[in-house]
Amino acid sequence: MTPDPYAQLARHLHALGMGYPLKDDLVDILRANFSPAEAEVALALPNTRIPLELVTADEVAANLSRPVEEVADALEGLAKRGLLFSGTTDDGRPGYALHQVGYGFPQTFFLKGERTPHAKDMAGRMVKYFRSPEIQETYGATPTKAFRYIPVQEAIEGPFQAVYPYEMMEVVIRRARTIAVGHCPCRMTARLLGKALCDHPLEVCLKYDELAEYLIERGMARQIDADEALAIIRLAEESGLVHLVDNSQDGIKHTCNCCEHACWNVGPIARRRLARDDIMATYFLRTTDEEACAGCGACIEACPVDALVMGDEVPTVDEAVCLGCGLCAIPCPNDAVRLKRRTDVALPPATFAELHGRIQEEKAAS
Repeated sequence: MTPDPYAQLARHLHALGMGYPLKDDLVDILRANFSPAEAEVALALPNTRIPLELVTADEVAANLSRPVEEVADALEGLAKRGLLFSGTTDDGRPGYALHQVGYGFPQTFFLKGERTPHAKDMAGRMVKYFRSPEIQETYGATPTKAFRYIPVQEAIEGPFQAVYPYEMMEVVIRRARTIAVGHCPCRMTARLLGKALCDHPLEVCLKYDELAEYLIERGMARQIDADEALAIIRLAEESGLVHLVDNSQDGIKHTCNCCEHACWNVGPIARRRLARDDIMATYFLRTTDEEACAGCGACIEACPVDALVMGDEVPTVDEAVCLGCGLCAIPCPNDAVRLKRRTDVALPPATFAELHGRIQEEKAAS
């Protein structure tokens, strides 16, 4: 019997550092997007690279008994449809890479904000495929987490000291050479399925550098400058959205602005389906200046994961749930919200490459 190329491709993608949970639903998703010939080409792309690391058509063709021109056409066709990452190699040639979870999959179906039949079909398939156990498997498989929360600006101003540059959204944005904005895939999925779970803004998903360049080139996001990106950040904070970035000090590729209603990380934590530290890196916890606090409770309503309850006089914090996002500082009338740095976690890896090299090593050793 001839091997099923879709089942083979599912196993190939499962072995990635940010690998796809292996389920029949994944095979069905691949079958709905790849022809058999395209699946075979995707199988020839390496699955031992970090996200966004490119290979040329020549390298892919070397793993197939097909002419380079035919392989190049297939790779380009897949990239145009958002099924492969693409860019330019250091020597100026077109390059391609498999999408890894969180770095193109399943975001490319939804970033444009389109409400097409295919987008709706993919939304239904993704909701069925990627549930809490799959989130746990993907993001909790290794001690090093791929993503971290970063506090809102208001929470790190004033009395909070010793903030590293990579812990400030403005620094992340100013460091980026290229910035793009697309629609939130999580909230778009909900809208496509007729589940208006919240009225948070949609076009707030920020991408940087080569990931931004890819999405702009392929028409999946629009290019913006740093000032517009900072305006989006302010809008996100005012709307009660949590900043999520790559868990590295440098080379950050995106900022998600997440809600507790639809998003894959804040939502399951808020509903107590997943433990925060099992899937995310959190470097801060909220505390309270008891002398300044008026006990008004405004911060309790602002917490996206219900980590705050009113004590006898001031709010108390469930430190196992708190995201350290700082959203509770925004409505505080007395500047009583403080952040404290966690002492039980190490600093993030220095670079994006180091982050994902570490994840690959840990996954291989598990």
